[in-house]
Order: sequence, then structure tokens, then C-alpha cells
Amino acid sequence: MEALLLDGKSLTIEKLVEVAREGRRVDIAQEAMEAVEKSWALLHRTAATGSQKVYGMNTGVGVNKDREISPRYYQEYNRNMLLAHCDGVEPFATEVQVRAIMLVRLNNVLLGCTGMHPDLVRLFREFLNRRIHPLVPLRGSVGEGDITLMSLVGLAMIGEGEVLYRGERMPSLEAMRREGLSPATLGPKDGLSLVSTNAVGAGLAALLAEEIETLIDTADLTYAMTMEGFKGNVSTLDPGPYARRPYAGQRQSMELARAFLEGSYLWQPNVTGALQDPLSIRCSPQVHGAVRDALAYARGLLETHLNSSDDNPCILFEEERIVPCGNFEPLNWVLAFEMLGIALSHLSKTAAYRILRMGSPRFTGLSRFLTPTDAKVHAFGTIQKVFCALDAENRHLSNPVSADYASLSEDMEDRGNNTPYVMLKTAKMIDNLYIILGIEILHAAQAIDLRKPTSLGKGTHAAQEALRETIPFLDTDRNLSVDVAAAHRLLAERRLLARAKEAVREKLRS
Repeated sequence: MEALLLDGKSLTIEKLVEVAREGRRVDIAQEAMEAVEKSWALLHRTAATGSQKVYGMNTGVGVNKDREISPRYYQEYNRNMLLAHCDGVEPFATEVQVRAIMLVRLNNVLLGCTGMHPDLVRLFREFLNRRIHPLVPLRGSVGEGDITLMSLVGLAMIGEGEVLYRGERMPSLEAMRREGLSPATLGPKDGLSLVSTNAVGAGLAALLAEEIETLIDTADLTYAMTMEGFKGNVSTLDPGPYARRPYAGQRQSMELARAFLEGSYLWQPNVTGALQDPLSIRCSPQVHGAVRDALAYARGLLETHLNSSDDNPCILFEEERIVPCGNFEPLNWVLAFEMLGIALSHLSKTAAYRILRMGSPRFTGLSRFLTPTDAKVHAFGTIQKVFCALDAENRHLSNPVSADYASLSEDMEDRGNNTPYVMLKTAKMIDNLYIILGIEILHAAQAIDLRKPTSLGKGTHAAQEALRETIPFLDTDRNLSVDVAAAHRLLAERRLLARAKEAVREKLRS
């Protein structure tokens, strides 16, 4: 794969994922590097002449903005700024998360509004390409600039922090030595340029956006399998009503479920005796679609941020101006992810109710709790407590937290969003959902085997086969925690979804 050319203006979530997850190399567009150099030159001239007070360059930061910084102390002051801001607490970000975080910051800087030394900018590129990943803690930022977390990236770049390099934790200086790199020397404002950014929250958000899209596709697959096990009424998948209520998300989920169910016995005449199924089943495409629509909104706002400057001050080199501003305020896209958490809570509850309906003979006509032998095998009765407990966690995690901030730095910093934590709690919801959907697919597969339908959909049949390669039919009571863990892996690692999509590849293309 050729290197991704960064210009500060065209980074997408898909490209970010390629760099973060797949290790795609990056390069910097010449025009973007020229913008960096012009921005730095303007800042350097201003520093040399002392003609203007510039926040974080010749003044302190926060309430210390009234402190003057002498040019002869620039290097010492910027190093001390990094050290003073190294306050975050574990857990540390994964290497995938660190790559996303660093890529966000690098692309933001390439707009030329930061004033970062060009050598530091190039060092970001080299760290990514040589897979030198600073240890970045994930907790301790109020989300109005991740200063307590990004400081660890800066510390690594001056050779004083720790990194993961080729699977080994080591001093950053040693990793740079092995790669023939030299530590950065900090100049005017470089300390602030390194720490004052929402890159941690935005990097985590970009990875989440990609994961949520896959999660919704997975939910559509488990729903389709539930339909076959439940003997659901496919009128809920008739395209006609969707054309009269043209929300993009619900139509996409409907079409994907239909693709998975192509060739299923459900499409035969008079299969189901129910005029309408319970709302948790009948409205699943609408619920899943609402999550898709919320995700589309969040993605749009986040991608604007990925290609913007969140620097204060903002350097406008074309106008020879350095302007104090509030561009570090991330509320617009943070609110969108708070909304996504609420949407995921609805997805969670709907999946939980689908599973509960699957255990009821009143709805399915099958045995209670999908037991293969009445009075001898308990089957899926007790497991209801597990997915309901996880759904309760998801409901709690969906509560907004962006408004829970304090007034800091002697009331100079009286705004916050808790941005990284918004992303961390959303990530926990996603993991819980993969477990819940894993339990749903266990029920669906059991119901399908008990019902012995004449034909399954192309996609659902492929998923059923893939599941049964790992998890056998429940013919006697066993440790279901093992089955749940296996189903969770199959879904979270995207193996079942890949098999199902491959089976209906031509349908998805049309």
C-alpha cells in the first residue's frame, strides 16, 4: 500500500483507520510542509522581535498567562511545560489508538496554524512510519485540549519518555537511536503546540466511528438470523413503506437484512401465522437505522475536526497575524458521540428484547428457552440474566458526561467536555453489545436448528455454518460462558460478518 499523503485538508476516517490499524505509512504534501514552515517563520520572527504577546510562547498558559517568558528560557520553559503536564493515569492507549492520536495531531498541524517547528512535524511522520509509539495514558483529560495526555507524546519526542517499539517497552531515546533519529529540540511555543490539542479524543472517536459501522452491520446479521429462528414476518422488510419514509439509515439496514436473507424460507407464501411480530423484531431496521443516521451526523462533524486547526492561538501566516481563539472547543462533535451512546443503548435494549422473545414458546412455537429436551435440559433460561445485566450497563453508560466539568486554573478554564471519557465509555458499550449480539446469535442458531427450515438465506446460512464450526448445537447443558466468549470473539473479530457478506457479495454490489 502506497504512503498516505497528508495535506491537512483531506483526511477521512477510512484513511485514518488504514494508518492506525493496518500500519499504512504516511508522507507530507509539499504544500502542507510549506504552510508549516511559513507558520513557524512568522512565530519565530515574532519571538525574535518581542513585538507581540503570544500565549504559550512568551507568556505562561492558563491563569499564568500573565507571566512573561524570556527568550533565553524558551527551551527550558517548553521542556518544563511538557513535564508539568505529564499528569495522565493508566490504562495506556493501545498502539492502534496511539497511531490514530498521532495522525490526528499531525494532520491538524499541517494546516499551518500551529507554529510547530518543522523538524517536530517531520518527527511525527517518522514516529508513525517507524512504529515508535509513545505510552499515552487515556485518563485525566477534561477534554478541552488533552494537555495531560498529549504531553507524553511530546516527552517521547525529546527523548525523555517511554515508547512501545517492536513489541518492547523502552525509553524513547533508545528506540530513536535504533532508528537513527535524533530527539527534538524545543523552540518558541513548541511545548504548547505539542500538548494543546484534542487529538486523543478525536483519535479515539475516529476508531469508534469505524467500529460502530461494523457493529450495526453485525446487528443486522444477528437480526436476520433471529428472523429465521423466530419465523418472523418479512413484511417488515418490504421496501415499499421505506420509500414512503426515506430515512437513509433504516433503508440501509433493511436492504442489508434482505440481502442476508436472500433465498430464505421466510419469503415463501404463508410461512408465518403472525400478522405482526413484537416491536423489538418488527422495528429492528428502524432502530438500527437510527444508529446509522446518528453515526452519519457524528462522522461529518468529526471529519471536519480532523481537517481543522484546534490551536490557540491560531496563526494566520497569510495575514501575518497570531490570534487568540477558542478553536479548541470540541463540543459540536462530542455532543454527536453522546447522542451515539444513547442510540447504542436503544440498539442494546432492542437486541435484549429480541433474545427474550426467542425464549418464549408463545411467540416462536418452539420449546421454552430453546431446550432440545423438555424437563431435562435448562438451555437458555439463566443466560437471560447475563444479557440483561450488560444491557443495564449500556443504559448507564449512555448517560451524558460532557456537561460534568469543573472550573479550573483559578476560573480561567471554566469549560470542559470530558472528551476522552465520552469515547472510552462508548467503546465499553460496543464491547458489551458484541457480547449481547453474540448471545442473540447463539439463540438464533439454536432456534434455526430446532426449526429445521427448508432453506436459509445465503448470508444467514454462511453465518450459521461459520458459527457451528466453533460452537456446536446445545444438546445438553454445558458451561455457556465458554460459548458466549467464543461468540463474542467471532463477532468482535468480524469473522461471521465477513463470511455472511462474502456469501452475498454480488447482492451487495447491485
